[in-house]
Amino acid sequence: MRRRLVSIPALLLAAIVLLLASPVWLLLGIVADVVRGRFRLPTVRLLSFALLWSWLETAGVLVSASFWMIGRSDDHRRHYALQRWWARNLLRALRLTCGVRVNVENVEALRPGPVVLLARHASLADSLVSAYVVTTVAGMKPRYVLKRELLADPCLDVVGQRLPNHFLDRGAADSTPELEALADLTSSMDEVTAGIIFPEGTRANSSKRAKAIAKISEVDPERVGRISSMRHLLPPRPAGAAAMLRGNATCDVVMAWHVGFEGLDTFSGILRALSKPIPPIRFVLRRIPRIEVPSSYREFTAWLDDEWMRMDDEVDTALKARDEERR
Repeated sequence: MRRRLVSIPALLLAAIVLLLASPVWLLLGIVADVVRGRFRLPTVRLLSFALLWSWLETAGVLVSASFWMIGRSDDHRRHYALQRWWARNLLRALRLTCGVRVNVENVEALRPGPVVLLARHASLADSLVSAYVVTTVAGMKPRYVLKRELLADPCLDVVGQRLPNHFLDRGAADSTPELEALADLTSSMDEVTAGIIFPEGTRANSSKRAKAIAKISEVDPERVGRISSMRHLLPPRPAGAAAMLRGNATCDVVMAWHVGFEGLDTFSGILRALSKPIPPIRFVLRRIPRIEVPSSYREFTAWLDDEWMRMDDEVDTALKARDEERR
């Protein structure tokens, strides 16, 4: 409650200030971009998205408050509908302001549930795009594993905690309760439900990759031999995914990778990317029958490493093809 007493007023203030000050930041943004030779106006585009984001977030908080006022704070159907509206319109805002479009390939891999979706993590927009794909394109109900720090976002804090999601405490001294919570999260999934986790644990870049591989080499040299040639992804952390699968003995696994968000993990990277047209984001899904997924933790780790290396190769091929098309 203390967190919301800060985050919700801050959101409302940001929305109002961005709206009232829009003539000022629009003019200053245009000048700043033109002076730097950024004629596609990336600063203006990013601030325009921030304006739309702040009001969509505000709408989400206000609607969720209305659910509470009429005694519907535990109504999952209403909250899933709100989540679907939020994801769809945020993606529209991205397309309108930044030119970001998403092409989804093989969405049939998600249906029917229950499934556990293991997704690549490359940017701040990963969670949004996966929510859009699962809720709007596939028409399913997601159950997310997200880091607890994201509770600073008021909409995720309020709506995300009313729905069956888990906000992971990555600094917990004892990981057992966290893993038990992940197993419980998937235990009641049905044919329209997808559990979603990002096994890399954080957005990938070269320095994080080097640190992760160095850390693994200290405890598991055999594993390093499997993942040391990784170029784009981070080595997956198997414990969370294994716990989710342990919680539901029948669900299949869906792998999800995408290209187009590379370099969008920092503010400066976003501005550089927006300085030129952004190619459509490719979001690719592939389903793996549960019978092909090992049950023992050691074998599962090796299997996940192999799948992640395959995903890394697929991402590399897609990036090279995209670069070739742009020449």
